[in-house]
Amino acid sequence: MLMGDTCTRGCRFCSVKTDRKPPPLDPHEPEHTAEALKWWGLGYVVLTSVDRDDLADGGAHHFAETISKIKSKAPGMLVEALTGDFGGDLEMVDLVAGSGLDVYAHNVETVEALTPMVRDRRAGFRQSLRVLERAKGAGMITKTSVMLGLGETEEQMWEMLRELRQINTDVVTFGQYMQPTKRHMKVHSYVTPAVFETWRQRALDMGFLYCASGPLVRSSYKAGEAFIENVIKKRKAGRDVTMVEDMGEVSKGASI
Repeated sequence: MLMGDTCTRGCRFCSVKTDRKPPPLDPHEPEHTAEALKWWGLGYVVLTSVDRDDLADGGAHHFAETISKIKSKAPGMLVEALTGDFGGDLEMVDLVAGSGLDVYAHNVETVEALTPMVRDRRAGFRQSLRVLERAKGAGMITKTSVMLGLGETEEQMWEMLRELRQINTDVVTFGQYMQPTKRHMKVHSYVTPAVFETWRQRALDMGFLYCASGPLVRSSYKAGEAFIENVIKKRKAGRDVTMVEDMGEVSKGASI
C-alpha cells in the first residue's frame, strides 16, 4: 500500500484511519518499492493506496513513478494498480494508465443506490464508472470489486453489472462485507456460497473475462491474478484467450 496508512476519506465499511492532512509522501517510496519488488522476484504485484485528497493530483504522479520504476527494474513483472478516483480528474487516470501499468483496478464497492450510505460523500458510482471507462480507453485490462451483504437487491445487482459491461469492464469480483468494528456499517445479510456462485456465473454469461465470487474473495485474489497474468501473456503473444481455455490456470491459482 502506497502513500502512507492514513486516508483523507471516511467510507463506512473501511477501518483505515483517517485525517484531513495525512503526513507528507515519502519521496523515496517509489524507488524503495521497486527495489524491494525486484529482489522478491514476484511475477505479479498489486499496488494500492489510501485516498489522498490533500494532494493536488490525488497521488497519481506518485503511483505512476512507482510503476515506471518497477518496470525499469523488473521489466517482466506484471503490475496491477488499485487506485482511488483522483477526485474525478480523468487526466490523472491517464497518467497512471500510461506509466507501464498492466491492469487498472478501481472498486465501485456497492450498487449505485447504496453508494451514498456506504462510501465517502466524495466518492460516487458514476464517478467510478468514468474512471474505469477512461482506463479501458487507454487500453487497460480493467477490474472492479463489489461487496455483498450490504442490503443490495437482485435488480440493483443486475443494473450494476449491465453498466459495468457497457464500459467493457473485464474483471469483477464479489466478496462478503464484514463489519470491521462496531463503529462501521452493520452487515445486512450473510450471502450463501450458492448465491455467490450464481452471481459468478451470471457475470461470465454477460461477458466478463473473469469473475471471482465467494464469501472470502477480496479485490486481490490469487486465482484472479493467475488468470489475468495468463491473459496478459497470451495477448502479448498475439493470442486470444477465453475463460474456458484457462480454467486450468484459475483452478491452480485457487488452490494456492
